[in-house]
Amino acid sequence: MRISSARSLPVAVAVAAAVTGTLTWAPAATAQMTEPTPSAAVADTPQPDAGGIAIVKKDPAGDVLEGAAFLLLDATGQEAGSGNTDAQGKLTFTGLAPGVYRLKETTSGSPLHDVVADQDVIVTPGATARLTIVDPFKPAQVLLKAKDDKTGKLLPGSTVNIGSGETTLLTLTTGLKGTATGELPVSSRKAEFWVKQVKAPDGYNLYKPTKTFTAGPGAPVTVTVTNAKTATTPKPTSTEKPTDKPTDTPSTPTDKPTESASGGSKTNPTATDSSIVPSSDGTDSASPKTPAGSLAHTGADATPWILGGAGLLLVGGIGAVVAARRHKDSEPDQDENAETN
Repeated sequence: MRISSARSLPVAVAVAAAVTGTLTWAPAATAQMTEPTPSAAVADTPQPDAGGIAIVKKDPAGDVLEGAAFLLLDATGQEAGSGNTDAQGKLTFTGLAPGVYRLKETTSGSPLHDVVADQDVIVTPGATARLTIVDPFKPAQVLLKAKDDKTGKLLPGSTVNIGSGETTLLTLTTGLKGTATGELPVSSRKAEFWVKQVKAPDGYNLYKPTKTFTAGPGAPVTVTVTNAKTATTPKPTSTEKPTDKPTDTPSTPTDKPTESASGGSKTNPTATDSSIVPSSDGTDSASPKTPAGSLAHTGADATPWILGGAGLLLVGGIGAVVAARRHKDSEPDQDENAETN
């Protein structure tokens, strides 16, 4: 018996199928190795529900800031991205899973600007959160001095307000050394401010004028106010106090009344008519006022002169009486001589 080989078996099967009409032929299946698809292409494709964050960096004047550095952290505190703003002040984070992120500015990229505080950003599926971040200007460093306008001595206790427009931005009071320092907010690269003293140092007048000055971001500036001493009236000492009472008591006149030629008595003015005459310095003089109608007191005693005048008048009166009596006695003799003739 002859055994046919395996290569002739399909032909026999085909002949048999053609004869009987019940058999069908199918090619035998062969196993082939398929090449794997690249997994990297799948990883680079963003997920349909991913979101992003787009940043624009500016300063208060509206100018864009290049070189500002940011760090993005996810909800677990892990870094989700970092970068710096470009020449247009822009920075974008893409392919972020939805959630809450923490955005931190690590440097402003400018010596005139400060960084902003950290902030939370919410990323939603398929959307980009857009942020405009404004870096403030660094404050000006103010040094306040209060001085004596004559000697230049620094004065403690001087309080001033510093502001712009209608807004007070800073209040400073000088300490024991006569100085004070503070940070003045600045809104532009060169701003103008006013300073006004609201409390003067002890013993000094308030400086009323309002002064102005200019300051830039982060720049030091010195503000000086001067004060004049308050004028004071010296108090009188104990030896200079005025008194309402005379220091000396008026002396009592010692002149005695003298008799006049007619035999009457003549009295001198008494001290009851004297009055205190105010002196030029406001105190009462001790000398009595001279009575009206009398001679001014010269300091010499007039009693001897008065007595001498009275004696002369008395002698003259006696002589007149004697002469009158002699004339009367001689009149009868003349009459008798007339009758005898």
